[in-house]
Amino acid sequence: MNGDVVYIDNKEISIENEQNLLELVRKARIDLPTFCYHSELSIYGACRLCMVQVEGMGLVPACSTPPAPDMKVSTNTEEIRKMRRIIVELLLANHSQNCPTCQKSTTCQLQALAKRFGITKVRFKNQLKEMPLDESSPSIVRDPNKCVLCGDCVRICSEVQGVGAIDFAYRGAQTVVIPSFGKALDKVECVNRGQCVRVCPTGALTPKSEVDDVWADIHNPSRVVVAQVAPAVRVAVGEMFGLPPGTTTTGQIAAALRAIGFDKIYDTSFTADLTVLEEGNEFIKRVTGGDRIPQFTSCCPAWVKFVEQYYPEFVDHLSSCRSPQQMFGALAKEMLSSELNVKREDVIVVSIMPCTAKKFEAKRPEFERDGVRDVDHVLTTQEFGRMIEEAGLNFRELGLESFDLPFGFKTGAGVIFGNSGGVSEAVLRYVTERLTDQRLDSYEFASVRGEDGLREAKLTVAGKTFTLAVVSGLGNTRRVLEKIKSGETHYDLVEVMACPGGCVGGAGQPVFSDQAVRQKRTKGLYENDRMLELHKSQDNPYIKNLYENVLGDVGSHKAHELLHTSYRTRKRISDEDVDINAGGERSVDVSVCFGTSCFLKGSQKLLRDILEHIRSNGLGGRVNVKASFCFEKCKTGPTIKVGSRIIEGCTIERAIEAIKREGVDLAEEVRQNA
Repeated sequence: MNGDVVYIDNKEISIENEQNLLELVRKARIDLPTFCYHSELSIYGACRLCMVQVEGMGLVPACSTPPAPDMKVSTNTEEIRKMRRIIVELLLANHSQNCPTCQKSTTCQLQALAKRFGITKVRFKNQLKEMPLDESSPSIVRDPNKCVLCGDCVRICSEVQGVGAIDFAYRGAQTVVIPSFGKALDKVECVNRGQCVRVCPTGALTPKSEVDDVWADIHNPSRVVVAQVAPAVRVAVGEMFGLPPGTTTTGQIAAALRAIGFDKIYDTSFTADLTVLEEGNEFIKRVTGGDRIPQFTSCCPAWVKFVEQYYPEFVDHLSSCRSPQQMFGALAKEMLSSELNVKREDVIVVSIMPCTAKKFEAKRPEFERDGVRDVDHVLTTQEFGRMIEEAGLNFRELGLESFDLPFGFKTGAGVIFGNSGGVSEAVLRYVTERLTDQRLDSYEFASVRGEDGLREAKLTVAGKTFTLAVVSGLGNTRRVLEKIKSGETHYDLVEVMACPGGCVGGAGQPVFSDQAVRQKRTKGLYENDRMLELHKSQDNPYIKNLYENVLGDVGSHKAHELLHTSYRTRKRISDEDVDINAGGERSVDVSVCFGTSCFLKGSQKLLRDILEHIRSNGLGGRVNVKASFCFEKCKTGPTIKVGSRIIEGCTIERAIEAIKREGVDLAEEVRQNA
């Protein structure tokens, strides 16, 4: 469409690569309101807030209307203004109005629109039927009373993350967004990565707050409260106080934490450096021994849970390294309790993280010893910002302070962990020197950097060529895993982060909708790397000292005790089976696995065939069919259970045979009785 134009409010706007009128209107620097539109997701077109008037077409939603040459578009007619006010009023009439106490207050899009359109009174009767909060998840609180049915959470969970833990249910005025089968969030396939929280325009989905618990420990004189701050936090928290995205605020963060009352302040980048050595050493052993290749990174807890749920056959391919968060917790409890002469349970480790999944990770039983967790509390960047506000601190005016040693010293390799590709690059800086036994003059590996959800790189070191993949977003990850399973592609090392762009785009970061914000945060971390004196984890003097005095060699028994773990196959949906049909007299119980792996291998069609066999043979009263989750036979699905017998790789023929074997030939019995 080069050379073509659209006239927007009488202003000539050229059509280039824009897919819809909304993009063109924003190109004209006009801020059309939206709820259901998100640049990362498919077009939904439900809220109608972006309605514009097109000559010859009338009112149309800008988000779903493609541009055409010489279109004449009006964005702010009297009719449009009235319509937008009515839409917002109707949303408010079906919405919880406890705005002052809502976690999303001041960042809520509905609240902002009500202010923008001057709505001070809702003319419609409140139709809200109060529904219970879902606080079952360790990471996310779901408040259905604040849902505006925009569908952003549904689409990002399905389209970007490939999980589909939440969706629309029922119709018309009864429509709701709920987890699978109406269960609580902790009973379904949610991996806690919280991208649904990030895109939710209201307070319907929010991070589960631990702020009050942290304040309680700070005010307890018997507790030593220790903070660790993730790399991505330093380039984002300033946004909550008017600083540009990507601004490094490490000095202000340290000052704020001391003013709040933390006893020790450390940098998770230190244990990121530690992760590099342990994970790099593990990688070298695997590639030289040809064992469990590819090696997958294990820093992202949402990704780890995704593997445990959907691809248990790859669990052994995960690096055994704990994440930097959990390495820090184990070291802090071990070393500080001895150094400060306090009980292990009185050393309170508080993580400040960009990610909601870190809350889930801290509560995993693997990271608990003698009933004491390695990490006691996890605060998101947003929660940390609220603590700063609550303490009455002027963040921008705080003097610059330093993190405490030794866990406050880091290299650039540890800092770039916050970016997609950062873990791979940091490991390459170590592995390359280990395999060549030579110092690197250049420390940057630009081939693993970038914004694409999947990036591939080849690297030849000491005569051996390695193939790497850097993946962000679990939907992209699923496609990569399927290619690995089929033998279509081969990798030696695969880095996965559940959030697009990595931790800088985590759900616990300050709310953003413009992807340029995430890009600026990414740039900020790379600038941090360049500004630091040291860029390779193996050069961190305090890491060297830790090995010499505490851990021994890299990969030692002590290192494995404190810094490594193991992962497991995890059921995806728990609790009872779901009845598909129910007859009177039940002779045979048939359960069909509807877990994702079996679903992808044809369990839905198999279920239909079984139900058709039952119907056509008059067995409705003799065979009870259920959908089940799951039999932990993901490699060999689809899987069914007939009576007590599990059948892997099941076909309709094998299912019929098993039903006959379990209950004799019920069809023949029915015919004889007839």
